Amino acid sequence: MSERSDLILSIVETIKEYRQGEIPQPDYRHVDRWINQFDHTVQLPFLREFAYVIDKSFITRDGIIDFLDGLVSNVELAGDSPSDYWSSVNFLNIQKDGVSQLEMLKLFDKSLRKNLDLKIETCGNVSGDYLYLDDIMFSGNRAASDLEAWIANVAPQKANLQVVMAVMYSSARDYLRRVRLNNAIKSSGKKIEIQYWCALEIENQKTNRNNSGVYWPTVLPAQPEMTAYNAIQKFPFVPRNPGGKYDFFSTENGRQVLENELLIAGLKIRSQHSDPKPALKPLGFGGFGVGFGATLATYRNCPNNAPLAIWWGEGATSGPFQWYPLLPRKTYSSPENVFKQIFE
Repeated sequence: MSERSDLILSIVETIKEYRQGEIPQPDYRHVDRWINQFDHTVQLPFLREFAYVIDKSFITRDGIIDFLDGLVSNVELAGDSPSDYWSSVNFLNIQKDGVSQLEMLKLFDKSLRKNLDLKIETCGNVSGDYLYLDDIMFSGNRAASDLEAWIANVAPQKANLQVVMAVMYSSARDYLRRVRLNNAIKSSGKKIEIQYWCALEIENQKTNRNNSGVYWPTVLPAQPEMTAYNAIQKFPFVPRNPGGKYDFFSTENGRQVLENELLIAGLKIRSQHSDPKPALKPLGFGGFGVGFGATLATYRNCPNNAPLAIWWGEGATSGPFQWYPLLPRKTYSSPENVFKQIFE
C-alpha cells in the first residue's frame, strides 16, 4: 500500500465517529474525494501534516467522557468532598443556540451517577455554585450571550459562577472575562464572582501569534482572490513569524503547507459566494485577518471557526456549495439541533 493510501486510512480512522448516526461514516473514498480538490503537487505533504494534526486535535466522545470523569473528582474545584460540592451545584441549561451544552450535561449526569451516585436533576441549592458547562469555547460569543442574559435576568444578587470547558482559546477567555461578563456584572449591580476552568487552553492571541495553536500563515499567497479579499478587510492580516512553539503541528514546514493550501482553498470557496458576510473568512469565521483558524473538531460537529475547506459545501457542481467537505457541519438550523429535553 502507498504512503498516500496509508495517510488517508489514518484520517479515516481518526474521524470515524464524526456525527455518527447522522451522516454516512467517513471512508477511504470520502477522504480521497476531499483531498483531490487540492493541488496534486502538494497532496502528499498536505496529507502527511493533516493526518498528524487531525489525530492530535480531533476530540472523541471518549475524550469528553474522560474529561468529565476527571472533573467530578477535581480537588481544586470540588474540594475534598466532591459529593457535597456537586450536590449543591446549580447546573445552568441556558444555551440559546445549538445542543452542545445539552450533550455535555447528559454526559456529566452519567459521570455523576457512576462516580458519586448523584443526579443533576436533584442537585442544587441556594448556597451552591452556578456552573456553565460546554465542550469548547472558540470566540467566546456564544457563552457571553448566554451568560449576559442570565446575569441580567436570572442570577441572584450574589453568586459564584464556574465556567467550565474541555477546551478554551486564550482570546475567548480574555474577551469573556475582561469585556463581556465584566461589563454585564457592572451593569447588573450584582456581586458575581467567576472562575474559568478547562483541561486545555490553546493560544490564539495576536500578541502571541508566533506561538499560536491555530492556522496562522506566515505569508499570504499571490492569488487574485487574495488581493480582492484584502481590499475589503477592515482589520488587515498580521503574519505569524515562523519558528515559534506549536502544539498541533509536526514541523514548521508541514504547518506552512497546511496554512497555505487551506487558505487558498478557502479564498476560492469564498469567491463563489455572491454576497459573503464579513465574518466568512477563508480560515474560518472570525473578525480579523484571514480567519480564526481553529484546528479542533469534535465527534459531534466541526466549528465554523475552522477553515472553510474542512467543513464548507455539499459537493455541488456549481455555485457557492460546490466544494466537497471533509467534516460536513450541522448548523443551528439543522434538524439535529431542534430543542430536546436533557433527561429522558
